[in-house]
Amino acid sequence: VVALGAHAAGLFSNNSPLRRSLRDAGETVGDRAWPMPLWEDYQSQLDSNFADMANIGGKGAGAVTAASFLHRFARKLRWAHLDIAGVAWKSGKDKGATGRPVGLLVQYLVDRAQYE
Repeated sequence: VVALGAHAAGLFSNNSPLRRSLRDAGETVGDRAWPMPLWEDYQSQLDSNFADMANIGGKGAGAVTAASFLHRFARKLRWAHLDIAGVAWKSGKDKGATGRPVGLLVQYLVDRAQYE
């Protein structure tokens, strides 16, 4: 939310083709996602004095450290995570769910089905 507001979901992935396919699907349907970093530098924010690791990294780069937590357990898999906190809800007089990123995900699946 802090980095992208309500305009784009944060897109984290350890696989460039998967990240590109999801971003392109979102662009096609106007349900945009923006690639975010998963640099090793963020892993240290998950260090803890009390446990093997923390599950949150603090205020700075919160979305990135949350994805880094997932990355720590899924390094051997191709994966992607969409941080939809900023795009899934509207507030104020238009308060309610937006349905995002359903359009992005459906377009991604349609695109994959065309290759079969």
